[in-house]
Amino acid sequence: MNREEKIKKLNDNEHYSFDDLLTVVELLRAPGGCPWDAEQTHESIREDFIEETYEVIEAIDNGDRDLLCEELGDVLLQVVFHAQIEREAGVFDINNVLDGICSKLIHRHPHVFGEISVENSDEVLVNWDKIKSEEKQRETVTSKLRSIPRQLPALMRAEKVGKKAKCFDFKDADEVLAKLEEEKLEVIEAKASGDRCKIEEELGDLLLTVTSLCRKLDVKPENALNRATDKFINRFESIEIELSQKGLVPENLTMAQLDDIWDKNKSKNQ
Repeated sequence: MNREEKIKKLNDNEHYSFDDLLTVVELLRAPGGCPWDAEQTHESIREDFIEETYEVIEAIDNGDRDLLCEELGDVLLQVVFHAQIEREAGVFDINNVLDGICSKLIHRHPHVFGEISVENSDEVLVNWDKIKSEEKQRETVTSKLRSIPRQLPALMRAEKVGKKAKCFDFKDADEVLAKLEEEKLEVIEAKASGDRCKIEEELGDLLLTVTSLCRKLDVKPENALNRATDKFINRFESIEIELSQKGLVPENLTMAQLDDIWDKNKSKNQ
């Protein structure tokens, strides 16, 4: 079909398929399409992919299935868009993407598509990691640690590194708590020195140790920090509302006054 026929077919459709999405993106980037879409590169829409992914996470966290459906579509658009850029360059297309993921899933699930038997999901994960390491030729622990993307949120990356380095891990949460005290003292020493690089280094060590404590207590550090941040915002809002009823704003009060109101609100909400 030529361009006009494709557009007519799309306009006549009541419902759309995956193939229709491919056609839409193709038309957007083709001559006569959308100037903005035609100008985009992998690099220019890189941040969009990250943003759309987080919007999916938000929909999941909020239990909003209608929004989840919409946001999954936005993520799918990102996949198709990147594949279309490479199709135009003659490197690969969406079929290569689909071929790759199907082959990977079949190969990494020998208990479904092969002769291997597993007892539970833990064994599935062990097999998955073993097969993945063989595929990527990651023979050392270090190579597995370096394979974890630096672009991940720092807490998430630290958590994954800790899991991969389980041969060099704390025995239990109590051992991590003792290490936290040690790291805290090193932060105090760094602060006293006034060395900004040393302060950053020691604070990094402290944060890394906190992720180890989260792992030992089976808590996701990203979730814990997000919940703490939400709690802070909610409590600050209650302070601001209370002050506004008295014709006051937080900026005009001392820290001691704000602390007193904070503690009172904290006690009421416990």
